[in-house]
Amino acid sequence: MSHAIAAYSAILIFAIGLAYKMSTWLRHSIGGEAGQYPATTRIAAAVRGIFATLFSARILVLARVMLADVFFQAGILRRDLLSWVTHLCLFWGFAGLVLMHALGRYTTAALFSEYYPTLNPYLFMRDLFGVLVILGVAVALCRRFRRKSLRTGSIPADHYALGILAVIFLSGFLLEASKISSPSAFDDMVQTYTVQADSGEIHALEAYWVRELGLVSERVQEPIDSSVLAQGKSAHELQCLQCHASLQWAFGSHTLARVSGRLAPSLGGPSMRSVLWILHFYACLLGLATLPFSKLFHMVASPLSLLANAVMEKGTSDPANIAARQVMELDACTHCGACSERCLMAPALEIIPNLNILPSEKIVSLKPLVAGRTLTLSRVRVIQEGLHLCTNCGRCTEVCPVGINLAELWVSVREAMLEKAVPELLLLSPFSLRRGLTREALDEDRYRRPLELARETVLREGIPGLLKDTTLALTPGSSERLARFGGSLLNRGFTECYRCMACSNSCPVVRNYANPREVLGLLPHQIMHALGLKLWDLIFASPMLWNCLGCYQCQEECPQCVRVADILCALRNLAVARALERLSRDE
Repeated sequence: MSHAIAAYSAILIFAIGLAYKMSTWLRHSIGGEAGQYPATTRIAAAVRGIFATLFSARILVLARVMLADVFFQAGILRRDLLSWVTHLCLFWGFAGLVLMHALGRYTTAALFSEYYPTLNPYLFMRDLFGVLVILGVAVALCRRFRRKSLRTGSIPADHYALGILAVIFLSGFLLEASKISSPSAFDDMVQTYTVQADSGEIHALEAYWVRELGLVSERVQEPIDSSVLAQGKSAHELQCLQCHASLQWAFGSHTLARVSGRLAPSLGGPSMRSVLWILHFYACLLGLATLPFSKLFHMVASPLSLLANAVMEKGTSDPANIAARQVMELDACTHCGACSERCLMAPALEIIPNLNILPSEKIVSLKPLVAGRTLTLSRVRVIQEGLHLCTNCGRCTEVCPVGINLAELWVSVREAMLEKAVPELLLLSPFSLRRGLTREALDEDRYRRPLELARETVLREGIPGLLKDTTLALTPGSSERLARFGGSLLNRGFTECYRCMACSNSCPVVRNYANPREVLGLLPHQIMHALGLKLWDLIFASPMLWNCLGCYQCQEECPQCVRVADILCALRNLAVARALERLSRDE
């Protein structure tokens, strides 16, 4: 009775957790425009979208994705064969065990009237599915340790998932092995199912099972007399044939039974079998009850992500559905690291020690943020920097095995983070190009406000006492990042400039304006002149310094080979580095 109560309690907790987790897709938001869609609006939009898809030609797209990408993992096959084999083993192994073993009496028994767990093919397939899962986990772990990957290590959710799975599968196989190698288990079966059998007939039946069905028993010694085998065969055909296949078909458990029978004969004892059964049963219940709150929830969210992304597209789908889908995608992420392996910005980790540069680590950091947890200012700055250090190439989206539109997700989260009024100085760099190209999607105030905040922060924090000596050497407090970015270039080149204006005349930014002095302040040749005069206030307040495209046209046209573009870049880095140091001290 207590076991039944525990089972129903676990199912209830799972159902409540599942409902709660799915409700977060409708309640939480990435931010920005997504925040304007309340739960009621998203529910209505989701219902409309589901019915519109089911009763349109898009239902064929869903069917194709379900068959190709969910059942047969075709997206992973296009990327890597070994990874595809791993995922396929895990997917079909789990699906088979749930349907045929965990829910066997409700699913398999309903479909097959002669179903019995100790008959074939069910006996064989149960072990097959279990071995598939173990094989998939083994290959995944082997690839993880043997391949040089950008994965930064496991997170607590990974440890829990591997731990609970290890307990479930190890206890399950050991339990089956103990039944095969346990004389007491054979005695219990004989006592329950045989009718009018004497001790000699029972011994003959046990001998027959040892020889023909693979039973492991120390009570039967070889060689076995043929007459005993014949008597045992008759007893088997009379009592057992209709409900027992050869135990050797359970190849995984049978092999373990032979090994454990020699190494640990006590494994087959009644008390040990009880311990293994309780361990396996309650580990399964624990895994079920915590599934909505663990990494294993991606088994639910990942197929939904694949299906949703197949029929949804920004610009054509309801924005409320896009908002819900993006929150769901955070749960769909498996933290496999495929996106990080293809990320073009990943080498920047050698210079900038911010793990949020990697797409897979961005997802981990965003989950508490989207859930509404309070984060420190320094943590927000780290997340924000990782979001902006992105080339927007879309390679992460292309390789994601669960179909998450990561490139679109980064854009949405960036805008949401910028609305927190935390200065993001990378907006003053070429990394802001993607935002500038899509500024029409934002109203003018939302576009300009973060940019102005970044510029004000650099000017306010960067000018006082920035550089005072004539050598323009870096101060002891300057960051290592600044030295790598070439601040020493300021000591070379600009003294050769004789203000011929070749740099300003060739600059596409200057040529873009009818009156460039009014818009840009100092032009490139004037910045070189001001540099010699150490007019720092004029230099760093000049919009030209921050509007430079870094196209190197000025540097290529300079007759004195002055490294104009490099000097402008170094000046920006000097101002930004000092501003970051000030902000860090203030925190």
